[in-house]
Amino acid sequence: MLDQIIKGRTISPPRLFVYGTEGIGKSTLASNAPKPIFIQTEDGLDQIECDRFPMAKTLQDVQWQIDALAVQEHEYQTVVIDTVDWLELLIWQTICDQFGARSIDKVDGGYGRGHSYALAEWRDLLSRLEELRATRNMAIILLGHAKVETFTDPETLTVQRFSPKLHKTANALLCEWSDAVLFATRDGSAARREGDRILRTVGAYNYVAKNRYSMPDVLPLDFSAIASEIK
Repeated sequence: MLDQIIKGRTISPPRLFVYGTEGIGKSTLASNAPKPIFIQTEDGLDQIECDRFPMAKTLQDVQWQIDALAVQEHEYQTVVIDTVDWLELLIWQTICDQFGARSIDKVDGGYGRGHSYALAEWRDLLSRLEELRATRNMAIILLGHAKVETFTDPETLTVQRFSPKLHKTANALLCEWSDAVLFATRDGSAARREGDRILRTVGAYNYVAKNRYSMPDVLPLDFSAIASEIK
């Protein structure tokens, strides 16, 4: 076993999860990543200069598009899923169809079973994306919308905070998997021009964020700023 020890840092393509309010510029940011290809689950890319697959109407469409990037020859370096909250709806619809249920909460008798099945589909998708990182050296960017949720911190009071617009189990999985969870918002601080678009990279009581790259707390909403920190 000692012969298998890995020493030093391992350079791997990043796994980024960027979420924020609608129209803040998430898709534009991702379009400036190295040679991106978009897997689109919602409409909204018509005014952005980018390569994209046809709109995915089912979970199987998304799976096929990821698998095509894994086995077919191409020069793309980044895959972008736009957006994960609409992808979650495709996952739910697939599971509801399998069980003949009208909603994810009614699947297999309820009691959270539907979301357990959904989590298994999320794990399968992340496995497919990991295959792209390992075999094709592709970076992964997940885009999502923000929601306001009630959050109770044992060390503070109950507060309202921004988080990705996903079910809590999927949210926890994707945030844990990602190397950076970046909150796209507008900066209203006195030190900056009112309304500057920024990325918050470190979590706080009122929003979810994290990174494994020792980024500063705030970055401009620009992919070059992210790239310079990832090095």
